Amino acid sequence: MSNQETTVLDELPGELMIWVLIVSELLVFGAGLLAFLGVRATDPAGFAADQDSLNRVAGAINTIVLVSSGYFAARAAQAADGPAGTTRGWLGAAAALGLVFLAVKWIEYAEKASKDIGIESSDFFTFYYLLTGFHAMHVVAGLVIFAGLAIRPSRNALRAGVAFWHMVDLVWVLLFPVIYLVR
Repeated sequence: MSNQETTVLDELPGELMIWVLIVSELLVFGAGLLAFLGVRATDPAGFAADQDSLNRVAGAINTIVLVSSGYFAARAAQAADGPAGTTRGWLGAAAALGLVFLAVKWIEYAEKASKDIGIESSDFFTFYYLLTGFHAMHVVAGLVIFAGLAIRPSRNALRAGVAFWHMVDLVWVLLFPVIYLVR
């Protein structure tokens, strides 16, 4: 192969290792969702009753918030070759929405705690807290990545960080309907 030929790996934003991380995280979340669906099949009525206690409006708001944040993150990556202030502005907007996501999730958790609903309340809530909590940790990781990128925005690092954030978006877009809506 000559030096001028490109491969699929050359076309991916970021380095190979970010994609190894993204794929491995998607596999972990996929396994969690499959386990959720498998256990739900053993107790559909119990899962439906617990699901009815979720705040679907909060889940929908968080979906809009994360998808919008993903748009702002993509704009930051597009602005990478321009003034650093523009890139930082888009990153700041994406991060601010990430913080909104966490605040809404905190409100949901507080509502459940006020009703003494915890991780051991039922199989449904075990999965609810594990999956949404693990996802929230990924949101926090994304915010840390954004902070680092705001300090030192480089084109390649921005592309990798935004790819990670899009994985976080994608996971939520899968979690929301499966946990909150699908019967």
